[in-house]
Amino acid sequence: MAMIRIESLVILSLALGLLEMTVSGASVSYDHRALVIDGKRRVLISGSIHYPRSTPEMWPDLIQKSKDGGLDVIETYVFWNLHEPTRNQYDFEGRKDLVRFVKTVAEAGLLVHLRIGPYVCAEWNYGGFPLWLHFIPGIKFRTDNEPFKAEMKRFTAKVVDMMKQEKLYASQGGPIILSQVENEYGNIDSAYGSAAKSYINWAATMAISLDTGVPWVMCQQSDAPDPIINTCNGFYCDQFTPNSKNKPKMWTENWSGWFQSFGGAVPYRPVEDLAFAVARFFQLGGTFQNYYMQYHGGTNFGRTTGGPFITTSYDYDAPIDEYGLPRQPKWGHLKDVHKAIKLCEAALVATDPAVTSLGPNLEATVYKTGSGLCAAFLANFGAQSEATVNFNGNSYILPAWSVSILPDCKNVALNTAKINAAVVSPTFRRQYLKGNIVSPEAIQSDWSWVNEPVGISKNNAFTKVGLLEQINTTADVSDYLWYSLSIGIQEDESQTVLHVESLGHALHAFINGKLAGSGRGNSGNAKVALDIPITLTSGKSTIDLLSLTVGLQNYGAFFDTWGAGITGPVKLKGLKNGTTIDLSSQQWTYQIGLKGEELRLSSGSSSRWVSQSPLPTKQTLIWYKTNFNAPAGNNPVALDLTGMGKGEAWVNGQSIGRYWPTYISSNSGCTDSCDYRGSFSANKCLKNCGKPSQQLYHVPRSWLKSTMNTLVLFEEIGGDPTQITIVTRQVGNLCSWVSESHPLPVDMWSSDQYRGNKPGPVLSMKCPSPNQVITYIKFASFGTPRGTCGSYSHGKCSSTKALSIVRKACIGLKSCNIGVSVDTFGDPCSGVTKSLVVEASCT
Repeated sequence: MAMIRIESLVILSLALGLLEMTVSGASVSYDHRALVIDGKRRVLISGSIHYPRSTPEMWPDLIQKSKDGGLDVIETYVFWNLHEPTRNQYDFEGRKDLVRFVKTVAEAGLLVHLRIGPYVCAEWNYGGFPLWLHFIPGIKFRTDNEPFKAEMKRFTAKVVDMMKQEKLYASQGGPIILSQVENEYGNIDSAYGSAAKSYINWAATMAISLDTGVPWVMCQQSDAPDPIINTCNGFYCDQFTPNSKNKPKMWTENWSGWFQSFGGAVPYRPVEDLAFAVARFFQLGGTFQNYYMQYHGGTNFGRTTGGPFITTSYDYDAPIDEYGLPRQPKWGHLKDVHKAIKLCEAALVATDPAVTSLGPNLEATVYKTGSGLCAAFLANFGAQSEATVNFNGNSYILPAWSVSILPDCKNVALNTAKINAAVVSPTFRRQYLKGNIVSPEAIQSDWSWVNEPVGISKNNAFTKVGLLEQINTTADVSDYLWYSLSIGIQEDESQTVLHVESLGHALHAFINGKLAGSGRGNSGNAKVALDIPITLTSGKSTIDLLSLTVGLQNYGAFFDTWGAGITGPVKLKGLKNGTTIDLSSQQWTYQIGLKGEELRLSSGSSSRWVSQSPLPTKQTLIWYKTNFNAPAGNNPVALDLTGMGKGEAWVNGQSIGRYWPTYISSNSGCTDSCDYRGSFSANKCLKNCGKPSQQLYHVPRSWLKSTMNTLVLFEEIGGDPTQITIVTRQVGNLCSWVSESHPLPVDMWSSDQYRGNKPGPVLSMKCPSPNQVITYIKFASFGTPRGTCGSYSHGKCSSTKALSIVRKACIGLKSCNIGVSVDTFGDPCSGVTKSLVVEASCT
């Protein structure tokens, strides 16, 4: 085995084939099968929670829900630009309190994978790099470049030292069992030539030299040098093989859904496919798997989104939604998958898998030891039809694109396509910001406003010849950069076309203070090109161009050099005699940011607010302010910003992010349902076509007072703030669909149960809140029911007893279990596989 020996940290045990990463405290090591913690191989199920995408008040509940869902490990990136916005000035307070987050995970009894990077991608602004890094002389990001390596090492060491000081590494008795350096560099390293290899070798040596006492990983890095573990990211990683026979098969990002962009539909990933991917990974030798984002995606507060054009919501279709509530049945079904895999853990870590073909697209994998341990996985990875297979003398039906897990090599604990978990449909309760006030005049009287000046209004404006690239000019201190030019026009040349080309991401053109036209890019192409017919005033006219960014690029080779803003050309076309004037090389006046930003209007405390009637609406460049009371109760809160155009919103001085409800997704690409069978891709399953990409904007409860909360909005393109409503996210009805072919719920599985009569499937329902009971059965049918949750109907075959039996079994209870069989309901249609469907309400 070829190894890199770094100081005394790496101890090579040839007898065991084991790479030991610490010599004191809790031992964390690895061999070819798994991570080894205190001498014991472990099957570990991990999930991502990014601490700044929620609040410290949310962390304990999110982590506990993750633990309840079967996780062993919480993974998070570390966000360099969040913690060091100015060079050598650090911020680890509030949502940025990394130490508190790691300790909160430890208090829940879970482990931590700390992905330091410090490049993170993550759909995060500038990939997590601070903008000041860009201005260091001679620097080139993510390559064998001394200025970059010096800064990368300094920040990485800063984070490691913080963790050591708090004794948070496992070698010190803490929860951190893994760290990551770099991130998905192998996807783009070819663009950097030979310097890429030397950079990666340097990064590995640097990381190991920090002496964390735990292994380091590099994801998507097939040439990661020993002792770094190379890992897989993707929708599927069952076919992944580490670059050394001495390293375990690890999956650092199993994408539980996909991110969303302004102008795009909402992507989602069916849980049957996600469960299939998980089971296949463990079937074929994997022992560490991390969901991304899972269990919680969260919210891109402030100006933290990358992309560009990433939405403020980072929900990611994760099993715990943006608001912190379990998304069912995804959360529940994956919990069952995790339990089934854990039933196999002793066999999985004891031996290597033995794989046998059972036919086309059919496969059996067995983990069997001489001591009698045995676990098996039966897979149908065909996407078309179910199959019946014979295994160990027994017959098993495998739906298409599914895996059955047999913890005793005989009896099925779970099939990934058979969901026992209930669906919980969310509901949203809306009210006006002012409660019961419905009079338009009364609503308007509660708002105040400040007009944002068009063009140059700040004392720190400056002039330059030519057009400036925006990011180099603003250093991203604001989304906004004004380009202003005064020109002289003869009377007979007043009718013309203004041509503007921009690297993105959007722009507004004003002629003599009036909006003449706007343009925007999209997530696929950020560039903007405009041709606007305009009328110039004879004599002097002013052209004011407001360029804006919507999150900086976060991915790709040399992404830091891509740029933004109006780099030209800017021309007046179609003048007298068909001539064109190129204005690009004129002397332009520039203003970084808005006057309202300089005045800190987002705090709501300025004396400049105007409260006169009527309230200006549908007006460009205007700030709005009002006060509102928090909704009663503890349900999560959001603002429905329907009626607004584009801008940013603050509650009590905290930015809830950029809003853009007028950016409508395409009418095409969505389907009423998505077939989970077959390989998933980011555009396979879409919903919300023809609607705003994001309509609801999360406001954490901890940011709210019971009364007199201040809402401030900067509206860029025109809207009506009186249409804003406040929304509470609530749990709706429970729905469950279990057929006679379902396995017993994994909670009830025991190999001993199968020694007598084989138990049948069970429909289980449990109210989501501990203080609730089932109070109403809206629908129940045993037979061949149809429809989806909220719109079920009876099929041609239906038991007349179903509703009364379910009511008797469930009403008044927090949870209930009902056998799905003809013994319970009678047989309304012999020879047909029947299902029990129930929709219930809890209060």
